[in-house]
Amino acid sequence: MITIEVRDNEVQSALRALAARVGNPRPFLQAIGDDIMERTKQRFETSTGPDGQRWQPNARATIEAFIAKRGGFGKRGINKKGQGLAMGKKPLIGESGDLRREFHVNADGRSVTIGSGPKYAAMQQFGGRKAKFPNLWGDIPARPFLPITASGDLYPQEKALILDQLNDWLAERA
Repeated sequence: MITIEVRDNEVQSALRALAARVGNPRPFLQAIGDDIMERTKQRFETSTGPDGQRWQPNARATIEAFIAKRGGFGKRGINKKGQGLAMGKKPLIGESGDLRREFHVNADGRSVTIGSGPKYAAMQQFGGRKAKFPNLWGDIPARPFLPITASGDLYPQEKALILDQLNDWLAERA
């Protein structure tokens, strides 16, 4: 599981304003977390990061391993089944599908936590180099799916959505 704490001054200031105006901000924080989780899941469908950039495609070795496990090779190389599998293979969609499914959201009265369970989630989010992680089969490009950068900052589009949601929620209760 990866844990990254986001300390965005603007978002924290808005959350303090929320806490000052309502007795229990947990429902709002849970709603924010649920929305972030849904946007995160959608990124797996579009193979697009929170910055709007497409994820790098899978390496040839990854695709070949994927189709080999599913009977996609014949006597003369990749067969028709393998071609179909190769064409449909999206980045970060592995055999189990755990990375795109195993998200959790937990809100309390002060914060919301969104996480991914698989131990390889951080490697997929931030990437890694074989030189640093010898157990890798090759260099892994960063394919961000959670809305945070390696430095712990929110991506601007995600920050804007959170602040808009917070302002709308406060306006409804004014």
